[in-house]
Amino acid sequence: MSTPLYRLKAEFFKTLGHPVRIRVLELLSERDHAVSEMLNEVGVEAAHLSQQLAVLRRAGLVTARREGSAVHYSLADPGVAELLRVARTILTGVLAGQAELLADLRSADDGPDDARPGRQDTP
Repeated sequence: MSTPLYRLKAEFFKTLGHPVRIRVLELLSERDHAVSEMLNEVGVEAAHLSQQLAVLRRAGLVTARREGSAVHYSLADPGVAELLRVARTILTGVLAGQAELLADLRSADDGPDDARPGRQDTP
């Protein structure tokens, strides 16, 4: 029996569920990078970056090629860059909605005290 598509999607999104992996994918969305270049951009220890790159390789999201002593990584599929762009658009909308809600809450705090629910005047 094959694995249901929703489970495969869940595993895929779990793979994306680490900040270092997202940052690596963002960098590779711009252009191919050598590991040494990514170390400076990501700001983690070499061993940690190597672990995260291995996860992305196993998931088929990135490919590696050796050029001399350097290892260069690239996205395995340009759809990954598009997915990151869509995620940014969705996140921007969510955060904009939260900012509007926060502004509404703050403006409600500026109103008269008797306009607040639960306010009871004492004689």
